[in-house]
Amino acid sequence: MRRLIRIGLAMLVAGLVGGGGALAIAWVALDRWLHAPGPLEAPVTVALPRGIGLGGIAEQLAEAGVIDRPRRLVLAARIAGRDRALKAGEYAFRPGMTPDEVLRLLEQGTVVLHPVTVAEGLTVTEVFTLLAESPVLSGPLPPLPPEGSLLPETYLVPRDEPRARLVARMRADMSAALDRAWANRQPDLPLTSPEEALILASIIEKETALAEEYPLVAAVFVNRLRKGMPLQTDPTVIYALTEGEGPLGRALTRRDLEVDHPYNTYRNPGLPPGPIANPGRGALEAAVRPADVDYLYFVADGTGGHAFARTLAEHNRNVARWRAVRDAGG
Repeated sequence: MRRLIRIGLAMLVAGLVGGGGALAIAWVALDRWLHAPGPLEAPVTVALPRGIGLGGIAEQLAEAGVIDRPRRLVLAARIAGRDRALKAGEYAFRPGMTPDEVLRLLEQGTVVLHPVTVAEGLTVTEVFTLLAESPVLSGPLPPLPPEGSLLPETYLVPRDEPRARLVARMRADMSAALDRAWANRQPDLPLTSPEEALILASIIEKETALAEEYPLVAAVFVNRLRKGMPLQTDPTVIYALTEGEGPLGRALTRRDLEVDHPYNTYRNPGLPPGPIANPGRGALEAAVRPADVDYLYFVADGTGGHAFARTLAEHNRNVARWRAVRDAGG
């Protein structure tokens, strides 16, 4: 607005010197209109497409009730050179915004941001299905990235955000989160690389939905790795059977646990060859900072959590209790 004020003062001086006071009066009226509350009575969201031009912007804002004099907005923006700085996008306007505030909002490009929520524990294929179905995003998806390379979070994006751009952002965020977790790892972990921490985190994420259990589940698997015990974790078998395409859709059977597949941790020692899902920050942190406990087993307790055990005998008792709860519930 400083430029408009300077121009207006120049016009005022010129008008007074040249006897053209009407021009100066017109500028004063325009400036007063720019800073007066607008006609909008209720919040409204307006999408301004690319290439609409200044006139189209003014007309669309007038139709939405944001301003009442579209020609004045065009004139004011051009006099001040603000027409070249206006950005397309979806904008939220509040009641009573002055035309100057409207122009400032469009200059800053402060568009409406929409949440795209990616839950922890989804596979890459499941994440891509979610992104493909999002009405907020636009454009094609890139080729499938490696499993476990997308950080699950709620991402705020403008409408028509390219899907490929969001995927790149998710990959960069996962890389940064993994680097940060690995840098803060406990000493003497039986993990040799950030990639192994990512694999363990993906298993933790699939084993429990309770954030407070992450360090305990991590401790069980870290203790097993230290002792050379097989991990024997069902989610790796499910991944072996589904190849990450989606849920198994049924309960695991004893025959499933015998499937000959690199991801079957009942048959193969150590960690599987890769992640089985996309873990969140909590699981990443638990993988490198497990609880200081000597648990070796856990089983569902019927309440949504798990019962942990140090010995096989204790674990068998927990399993019996779980089966009783399960049977009682049909």
